[in-house]
Amino acid sequence: MKKILHLLVLIPLLFLVGCDQFDWDWNHDHHDDNDHNSSNKVLMLRVDYSTNTFEGGIEYSYNQPTDSFNIDVDYVDPGDFGSIRLTYHELQDTLFFGTIIWMGCGEMIYPTTIDSANHFDVVLTDDVVYPVNGFENIMYPNTTADYSHIWMRVQSLVKVRQYLQSNPNQKVKLFLYTPSVGMGNPLDWDWIIFVKN
Repeated sequence: MKKILHLLVLIPLLFLVGCDQFDWDWNHDHHDDNDHNSSNKVLMLRVDYSTNTFEGGIEYSYNQPTDSFNIDVDYVDPGDFGSIRLTYHELQDTLFFGTIIWMGCGEMIYPTTIDSANHFDVVLTDDVVYPVNGFENIMYPNTTADYSHIWMRVQSLVKVRQYLQSNPNQKVKLFLYTPSVGMGNPLDWDWIIFVKN
């Protein structure tokens, strides 16, 4: 009986050590958080799935200019433990990495932190702007849906307006991050939005 108890204690510890030793390979060669003068930037924003509350975001700056912006999806199905990694295709740089746990709850691993919502200035006008070419669901690019309830939470941000003005023909990219699946709790879920300048 003691051996079984020891195994039950050791298995979670081994998993945690294994995760800590895992090489996430973020490819930061192209990514410079401090380069605010860069002409190539991507804005990542997070909106709560159940309340549509804007929770914050982060701005990525890159030294290499690119005209196009495509995102590669590396999805590991959560038989027990899964993950999703989103990569800026043209620069092979990680934009997002999160774990997904069946009958549990994963977490966003990268970015490690984001700026809080109050870090973002809001325009003082009542007008509403939309991306001219609409939205692209990264996980299901061939589906169409009404994302206006999510977009309304971020379209008034000064940064979003600036990005849309500098790159008016872009498609805003988004996906629903569900770290808990199986008996998943929607209170754990977030919409992740990407806007390219």
